[in-house]
Amino acid sequence: MKKFGNVYLIAAISIIGGGLFGFDISSMSAIIATQPYLCYFNQGDVPCTGPTSNVQGGITASMAGGSWLASLCSGFVSDRFGRKRAIMLGAVIWVIGCIIVSASQNIAMLIVGRVINGFCVGICSAQVPVYISEIAPPSKRGRLVGAQQWAITWGIMIMFFISYGCSFLKGTGAFRVPWALQMIPAIVLFFGMTILPESPRWLASKDRWDECRDVLVLTHGHGDVNSPWVAREFAEIKEWIEIERQSKQISYLTLFTPRYINRTHIGLFTQIWSQLTGMNVMMYYITYVFTMAGLTGNTLLVSSSIQYVINVVMTVPALIWIDRVGRRPTLLVGSCLMATWLFVNAGILGGKGTPVPGGVNGIKEAQVQVTGAASKAVIACSYLFVASYAPTWGPVSWIYPPELYPNELRGKAVAFATSGNWAFNFALGYFVPPAFETITWRTYIVFGVFCVAMTIHVFFMFPETAGKPLEEVTEMFEDPAGIKYIGTPAWKTKNFYSSTLRMEGGDLSGKRMHSDDESPERREATEPEKIV
Repeated sequence: MKKFGNVYLIAAISIIGGGLFGFDISSMSAIIATQPYLCYFNQGDVPCTGPTSNVQGGITASMAGGSWLASLCSGFVSDRFGRKRAIMLGAVIWVIGCIIVSASQNIAMLIVGRVINGFCVGICSAQVPVYISEIAPPSKRGRLVGAQQWAITWGIMIMFFISYGCSFLKGTGAFRVPWALQMIPAIVLFFGMTILPESPRWLASKDRWDECRDVLVLTHGHGDVNSPWVAREFAEIKEWIEIERQSKQISYLTLFTPRYINRTHIGLFTQIWSQLTGMNVMMYYITYVFTMAGLTGNTLLVSSSIQYVINVVMTVPALIWIDRVGRRPTLLVGSCLMATWLFVNAGILGGKGTPVPGGVNGIKEAQVQVTGAASKAVIACSYLFVASYAPTWGPVSWIYPPELYPNELRGKAVAFATSGNWAFNFALGYFVPPAFETITWRTYIVFGVFCVAMTIHVFFMFPETAGKPLEEVTEMFEDPAGIKYIGTPAWKTKNFYSSTLRMEGGDLSGKRMHSDDESPERREATEPEKIV
C-alpha cells in the first residue's frame, strides 16, 4: 500500500487518538447534568438526582484508571510491535469500549465500558506523541506533537455539541446516541494509520535500516535520496543507536538509574503538573461551576460550550509559535496566569458566595451561589483560565516528555510519564465532586497553590529542548560515552529554532546548534563537514 510522507498529514491522522480523550471529557460534562442521565442512573431516594457524589467521581475517574494501566503497558506494546500498530490497537479497543458504554444497563456496566475506553486513551496518549516526535523535523516537532492537544480540544467541543443536541431526545437516547457516535473517529484513525509510515527511529532500533532511510527520504527528503538533511539525520540515528546498545538491557528500572533519573522526574512531573492545574477536572465538572454562578438549563450548557470554543481557538497560537518561543517560557507564563484566575475565583466565591445547603437546583456539588457582578466574574475567570491553559500547559505537556529521552528508552519513558497524567487524572476526577460538596470554593485554592509550585519547579529544573534534534537533546544530559555530566542550569538553556530551520533547508555549512555547556573539543568532534 502506498505510504504518504507529508508530516502534517501524518500528524492530522495520528492525533485523532488524542481527540478520543477529548470526546470522552465532554461526553461526561455535557451529560451528567441532564435529566435522562440523572433519572436512569439515580441512586438516591429522591427521583432523578443521579449517582451520589462519590459514585459520580468514580464513574468519571474510571476512564483515567484504565488509561493509567494501559499507558504503562503501552511502552512494551510500542517497543515490540511499533508505534503505528500500538495506535491502531488503541483504536480497536476504543470501539469495543464505546459499544459497552452506549449499551450500559447500570452503573457497573458504564464503569466497565469507560475503563476499556481508558485502555485506548492510555495507549494513544502515550504513543501518539512518541510517533510524531520520532518522525517530525526539529523545527516543526513542537507544533506537530502539540497538535495532539488541539485534537483533544476539537474532540471536547464537537462531542459537547453532539451531546447538547442529543439532550433534546427523549429517554435514554439522550446519552446512548452520543456515546455510540464516539466510535466514528476511532474507525477513521484505524484505517487512516494504514497509509502512514512507521517511525524511522523504531525501525532503526530493529535494524531495519533500509526502511528507516526510506521513511526519512519520504518524510524529510521529499523523495530526494541525496538530501543532506536525510544523510545527517540517518547518521545521527545510527550513531546513537550504537551508543545505546552498549548500555544494559532497557527496562522501566533503567529510568531510575543515575543516568536517567533527572529526565525521568522532569517528564513525569510535566504530566503530573498538567493535571494539577485543574484544567481537566474543570472541563469535566464545568456545569457544577456555572451552576454556582446561577446558570440553569440551556443557558448553562451554552455557557459551558463557550469555554470549549475558547479552548480550540487559543490552542492555535501554540501550534504557530511554540517552536519559536520555546517550552520553558510557555510553561512559566501559563502557570502564573492560571494561578491568578484560580485565586480570584476562590476570592469571589468565598467572599461573595451564599451557602446553599443541599445544593443549587438540586446539584449537590454546587453548595455556594453567587449572583450579579460576582457571577459574571466567576464565569469570566473560568474562561480566562481556559484561555491561559490552552496555549501553554495543554500542548507543551505532550510535546516536552518525548523530547527528553534517547531512542531505545523513549517508548517506555513517555509511557511512564503519561501514566502520571492518568494517575492524577483518576485521583482528581474522583476528588472534585466531593471537594465541591465539602470544601466548596477552597477547591480553587488547592489548584492555585499547585500552579505556584509548578512555576518554581519549571524555572529551576526544566531545560529548554526546542529546536534541537532528539539526539542533541540527549547530549544536554550526557556525553556520547554515557558518562554522567552536568550541563548549564535549566534557566540558562537556549532555543535553537532558527539554526535548526536553516539546517533543515539544506544549509549544513554553518555551526551546529550547541548548548552552552559543550566543550570546544566536543563541538569540534560533532561538527558536520561543509557540503559544497
